[in-house]
Amino acid sequence: MPKEALLIMDMLNDFVLPGAPLEVPETRRAIPAIKREIQRARREGNPVIYVCDAHAAEDKEFSRFGWPAHAVKGTAGGRVVDELKPGPGDIIVEKTSYAGFYQTRLDDILRDLGVDSLRLTGTVTHICILFTAYDAVLRDYTVTVVGDGVAGIDKEDHDAALRIMKNVLGAKMV
Repeated sequence: MPKEALLIMDMLNDFVLPGAPLEVPETRRAIPAIKREIQRARREGNPVIYVCDAHAAEDKEFSRFGWPAHAVKGTAGGRVVDELKPGPGDIIVEKTSYAGFYQTRLDDILRDLGVDSLRLTGTVTHICILFTAYDAVLRDYTVTVVGDGVAGIDKEDHDAALRIMKNVLGAKMV
């Protein structure tokens, strides 16, 4: 029987809070949907996995891509927002790139749990959500994107990423 995991991508203070270094205002709109998805996953006995940026203070991503320092490991900005705090039994996977699978233990965790399907939520739609969806499809996971549970920096890129995930990667949209 297929087993699904809920992935919550980068719902960290440095993306969500007003005035944060990489504030994505739409993330606040997505919080109720992500809460709903967490409740659903727990009710169904599915794993809840937080995939979170955890950068070094001098991470090359900041200079290479022009991002301000954000989600530095061990800082308040790198913590999951209070509204979505992980609960007992939830899993946190730290990442240092756009993709949740790249140089992380995510695939091993999912395989150990017998997961073959992923339900994606979080931010940013055209960056971390898209690249994680791509890597998941390459690894033969079925991918579902929760439309009201993902947030983008701007509508054009957000909508383009949703189209790519649906039409190119074959992700389900709910």
